[in-house]
Amino acid sequence: MDTTADSPLLDPTPHVVRTALDIGQMVKRQRNGMNLRQLDVAGLANTGNRLIVDVENGKPTVQLQKVLDLLDILGLEVVIQPKTSRTL
Repeated sequence: MDTTADSPLLDPTPHVVRTALDIGQMVKRQRNGMNLRQLDVAGLANTGNRLIVDVENGKPTVQLQKVLDLLDILGLEVVIQPKTSRTL
């Protein structure tokens, strides 16, 4: 079920993600831009509100598949590519 068909991506600029908090901030920004409460997203994702809270707070131990499912519900996706600069 595609719940984002009527909601375009709010910020089409790619973002480099280095921490769980980076993802959490993007999730929260997107959720707020879609005028959804955490409980609304939990219902759409068929999960508990705790997952939404944990992701938005940058908890590093949330399950990856649940995060990917949440991103999909919000119309976001993960793209993996080689780094443009070799900073280690």
